Amino acid sequence: MRYLTFMPSGRAPRVGVLLSDSLRVLDLSHQSFSDIMGNESHSMLKMIEAGLLSITQKIASKIEGGNYHQDAVVSINDITICSPILNPGKIVGAAYNFTDALDERSMPYPAEPVIFIRSGSTVIGPNDPILIPPDVGNVGYEAELAVIIGKRALFIDPEGAMDYVVGYTVHNDVSGSGMIKQDKGNFVRGKNMPASAPFGPFLVTTDEVADPYAIQITLDVDGRPLQDGTTGTMLFKIAELISYISKQMPLEPGDIIATGTPAGLAMMHQPTAWLEPGQTVRVELKGLGVLNNPIKKGVPFLE
Repeated sequence: MRYLTFMPSGRAPRVGVLLSDSLRVLDLSHQSFSDIMGNESHSMLKMIEAGLLSITQKIASKIEGGNYHQDAVVSINDITICSPILNPGKIVGAAYNFTDALDERSMPYPAEPVIFIRSGSTVIGPNDPILIPPDVGNVGYEAELAVIIGKRALFIDPEGAMDYVVGYTVHNDVSGSGMIKQDKGNFVRGKNMPASAPFGPFLVTTDEVADPYAIQITLDVDGRPLQDGTTGTMLFKIAELISYISKQMPLEPGDIIATGTPAGLAMMHQPTAWLEPGQTVRVELKGLGVLNNPIKKGVPFLE
């Protein structure tokens, strides 16, 4: 199932399901779904905490039987799509995690995952502007598969780790590369610029992703192709990442793991491809969706 968080014109965010024609959305806040949703219909995070697998099965049964009012159906053209989870507790990123990207830079493979924390407050939706603060230095893109955690994970072994995944989404891990270099490789400032973490457009449940290591990843800026890879070159696989991270910190429902990016980073192109205001960056993960984000200059809290 493909869930999305969306806003009808002038109204508060709510959760919906993309129908099979990809043109219409079922509004789960409609009274047709009150027997399933209760008070959870306005928050993807609350639905995950309540048990998304069970909720999904009930919704699928209702859709299959056509047991909902047509007023619950809205056109995808009449809504604004947000990040699937508006403000996750945390995003844990995996750096240096694709072998082709490491090979491109002649870097050794790390012996264990290299991780960093990104604040949930940096999250934006699939069409929102990425904001570049003044004097930030070089800003790069990273097209990534994001893994959404479905239940609390602590000290998990790799063998059972995939049971903790509730879904996948598309991510652009926009990075203040200039700040990371200035900070001698420390990721905190460079990975936590406001309005720098596009996610979406959908939370795609695990049953719709047959092989998370066979997903094509592409990125272009203003039509210039810059990344074209696959999740098949992931160094530490999803189960290994979950296990490793869960032994460093608790993973909570709705937390997100950004699994890393393939070759084609901005500094490797000639000319270099650092993001600049006025551009538009497009990320697609085949079968999961597209992010299309314009680049603007500014800081959201000061506008």
